[in-house]
Amino acid sequence: MTDTKAEIKIPKLETKKANVFYGDKQVIKEVDIQIEKNSVTAFIGPSGCGKSTFLRLFNRMNDYIEVFRKEGGIYIDGMEIYDKSVKVEELRKMVGMVFQKPNPFPKSIYENVSFGLRIQGINKREVLDEAVERSLRQAALWEEVKDDLNKSALALSGGQQQRICIARALAVKPSVLLMDEPASALDPISTAKIEELIHKLKENYTIVIVTHNMQQAGRVSDKTAFFYVGNLVEYGSTKNIFTNPQEELTERYITGRFG
Repeated sequence: MTDTKAEIKIPKLETKKANVFYGDKQVIKEVDIQIEKNSVTAFIGPSGCGKSTFLRLFNRMNDYIEVFRKEGGIYIDGMEIYDKSVKVEELRKMVGMVFQKPNPFPKSIYENVSFGLRIQGINKREVLDEAVERSLRQAALWEEVKDDLNKSALALSGGQQQRICIARALAVKPSVLLMDEPASALDPISTAKIEELIHKLKENYTIVIVTHNMQQAGRVSDKTAFFYVGNLVEYGSTKNIFTNPQEELTERYITGRFG
């Protein structure tokens, strides 16, 4: 006997009528979005349109801003992550973050990658060794640094430093990876490596990337969300957004007529 009920698929990430205020200023307006598991979603739009603020809702980084206030629901795997029962430190194990500029700690490569695990109280050498190797392999950096793990991460190139930061985020086994302009400070060769890496990582992670580079959004993402002055103007498959946008504002932005 077959079950006639359609399987209910819970989005990996979801917002319902999300509003964000900094004091009296509203910077995100009534945004509804659903992001599927094991996909890459790009947030595009001109500077100051709310992309990064919206991205940071998913790991509660905006909580550090004194005048921040939000309304609406923010969910990961159907769980409201702003609920009082949610511990932020537990949430951030699930949601890794990579910033615009590489920000390795002034420590060795090994200590950088194992940092999050040590904070959790994990100090067993074999566990750390396994996690460091696994994460560096996932970040496509193992072969370049495996013989020199005691070297300072600050001695690496910019592209390698960014991959160290990705490895550090992956070491604690998150299920979501947020990337805020991860390649904007890098040269074209390093950028290509990061983009290639994003393709591979989506097999195991749900990735959301903020980018000003529309070509990059086109290359790496499955879906694209176009933001303008706090509004989600259009959201759909990247191919459709770039070749057949439904909104005139999207078309104007994509074709370079503003922004």
